[in-house]
Amino acid sequence: MQAALLRDRPDLEVRSATLATLTSDDLEWGEAFLGFRRPALPTLGNIRWVHSTGAGVDPWLYPDELSRDILLTRSSESFGPLIAEWALARALAFTQRIVWLADAQRRDHWEKFDVPLLAGTTALVIGTGDVGAHVASLFKGLGCQVRGVSRTGRGDSNIFASVAPVSDLANAVQGAHWIIVMLPLTNETFGLVSRAVLSQCSGAVLMNAGRGAVVEESALPEALDKGWLRGAALDVFEVEPLPTSSPLWRDERVMISPHIAGLTTVDGAVAGFVECLADLEECRVPKWAVSRERQY
Repeated sequence: MQAALLRDRPDLEVRSATLATLTSDDLEWGEAFLGFRRPALPTLGNIRWVHSTGAGVDPWLYPDELSRDILLTRSSESFGPLIAEWALARALAFTQRIVWLADAQRRDHWEKFDVPLLAGTTALVIGTGDVGAHVASLFKGLGCQVRGVSRTGRGDSNIFASVAPVSDLANAVQGAHWIIVMLPLTNETFGLVSRAVLSQCSGAVLMNAGRGAVVEESALPEALDKGWLRGAALDVFEVEPLPTSSPLWRDERVMISPHIAGLTTVDGAVAGFVECLADLEECRVPKWAVSRERQY
């Protein structure tokens, strides 16, 4: 990343380190910090600006909020196209029974079955921002009815057939075939997809590529066993890596990926930082400044 940053802004003085090799001296030397999460050091030294390279900024706000004396900005990169394809791949994997077929092939097992269409099913996208809109557009393009849930109860009417407020989530999940969680982790979204909400589902497949703690992870085995969910595709978890003791690893109804649905690119991370730097140099509030009240 250092080389890419100096390519765009050769006038900057830059130090590069991993979280394991970063020292307190580095933080006393620097004024800005570009990274995914805070270092395990007593203080951030002389740092007055943190630019988060991730899609979410919760590593800087949980468990302890970054000092409000420090400006927090976020990546400008759109993770929507990548995450939309991640979600679509898993929906098709369920309808086409891809995992089952791969296992059958290994066993030389030949057995026909009916293949349902994705078209005509209902997708509920929880979070109607940039990422959620990309997901919704892709599913709508394949003939799904797409509904949304958002904090404000608003979303792009050209994409979403309807959008419900978060307060109506328990009703919104009813009848959905695909429930796709695309929310950042905030005080308001922590545990939002709770056991109570899951109990209102009717055999849906739950997908989560937002943040693990948005879903009550401990309730998922029960939701699967009771038929509230018929499957789950999970890219994010409350603890990462997912502990080997988790029953989700051994559940054939669950598809696990290691937080790769929307990976940050070097060019994307640098572009966002450089854009924010240009705003600061012109005495403007950066476009990608994080609202501490909304936490994104």
